[in-house]
Amino acid sequence: MNKTSRLAFHQMEARLAKTYGVQNVHETFTVDPTLEQKLQDKIVELSTFLPNINVITVDDLEGQNILGSASGPASGRTDTSVDGNERKPKDLLNLSASGYRLYQTNTDTYIRYATMDAWAKFQDLPERYQRYVQQRMATDREIIGWHGTSAAKDTDLEANPMMQDVNKGWLQYMREKMAANILTTGEKQDGEIRIGPDGDFINLDHAVLELVEGIPPYLRQGLVALIGSELVGKEKAALAIAMGQTPTEKTLTPAALATFGGLPWETPSNFPGRGIVITSHDNLSIYVQSGSWRRHIKDKPEKDRVEDFNSRNEGYVVETPEKFVAVEFDKVKLLQPDGTTWA
Repeated sequence: MNKTSRLAFHQMEARLAKTYGVQNVHETFTVDPTLEQKLQDKIVELSTFLPNINVITVDDLEGQNILGSASGPASGRTDTSVDGNERKPKDLLNLSASGYRLYQTNTDTYIRYATMDAWAKFQDLPERYQRYVQQRMATDREIIGWHGTSAAKDTDLEANPMMQDVNKGWLQYMREKMAANILTTGEKQDGEIRIGPDGDFINLDHAVLELVEGIPPYLRQGLVALIGSELVGKEKAALAIAMGQTPTEKTLTPAALATFGGLPWETPSNFPGRGIVITSHDNLSIYVQSGSWRRHIKDKPEKDRVEDFNSRNEGYVVETPEKFVAVEFDKVKLLQPDGTTWA
């Protein structure tokens, strides 16, 4: 680290210490809850998907879901003039069957001296570095939300490149709370869900229409179909072939893809390429424990770098499991160009 970057580093330390209200950042410190919320907001803002869902601060590591939808019809009458007849209130949210569990999540990074030398000319070095860390946290949350299956004591990124062992994501939440709402096999071939001509679903319209039937009618407000890019690409290609390639025919393609099964759709960033999830945005949450964010910055000259250790307790929650249906994306098979093989 040259003289200029060393000065920039000390300035960054001082500014970070002032921001966090601590004497120095070389000792592990807990982020103030008010500042913690601001940092959470910045992380969310750096994602295209997270702003659409709930990121909620909670007090406890374990507990009952915070939000939820009406569990069923609640209106009616009781003839109280009849002996023994009483009005019977219903548990509107029915959250007793659902709950959450948060796990410590570490985001530990470093910046090399050489990088700091190159960045020393920037006046916003602390903010620039912070944006990189926050962007990584946002991206990691998306990946874990869709691919996470466990919370291992020692994670292995090489064995689990999609961070499957960092935390339990939304699909895993459903596998454990309401497995029946995750389709794991079709009827054409055991252990496979075939999407295409002569498959279990002839196309995405068919798939979405059938899956929606798994959600009670009183919970179907605000539904959106989340669909993987590989499935959308396959659908676009098939549609292009079916409609032809004249200018007039090409203009019809976007309209044909405006909805699937009558629902608006989108492909969230870092969503499984063959995934299909039907729910509402406000049914997906990330819970973060208040006061759990801890940070420590360490100068590591023996490695020619500055290390930054971040940890917080967080978890992924489907607020109303009954309002979530999906397919097991690794079971989805598509018809190959030879017209006979599913893979």
